Amino acid sequence: MTDRMTPEQRHRCMSHIKGSGTKPELLVRRWLWGHGYRYRLNVKSVPGKLDIVLRPYRTAIFVNGCFWHGHNVRMRERGNALMRECVESSPCCKIPQTNRVFWVEKILRNQERDERNYQTLQDNGWQVIVVWECQLKSDKLKRTMREVELLLNEKMLSLYRHKPIPYGIEEGEGQLPMAAEGRKAQE
Repeated sequence: MTDRMTPEQRHRCMSHIKGSGTKPELLVRRWLWGHGYRYRLNVKSVPGKLDIVLRPYRTAIFVNGCFWHGHNVRMRERGNALMRECVESSPCCKIPQTNRVFWVEKILRNQERDERNYQTLQDNGWQVIVVWECQLKSDKLKRTMREVELLLNEKMLSLYRHKPIPYGIEEGEGQLPMAAEGRKAQE
């Protein structure tokens, strides 16, 4: 099937697709703000192109479009090598038949870049949460955002968990005197 648009028309259409401030991203941002979570956008000091950064939680949230990031797209094996042309679409990511090799390559590059960014953040002690566009449909939005909130709360608890203070008592030294006990009580 050939493209119904001229190359100039297709270029104009594709150039108007935004990379930030998308509807799924706005849904997540509104929900977080409404539930008391404060965040930053476009933080240059953190590696990767992050959608939402919650510094107190050391958490980066990526809101990924299913098509652009290849949600649940699977490679099929042919012999011993993976063939980039042999890709299975998923219910939420339909790879176009027109110029298929280009789209498969683009989606795979996006996935590889995403994995590098996630790994870099995790290596630097950041929690990475990925929210997919299909998880933000009206019937799944509340459940998805509750899961995000649970992950944020678990991260906060892990950051501020009580750490016991070691007293440096070696085994066999006996017990330390209690503050309420006098010297005579110990003898």
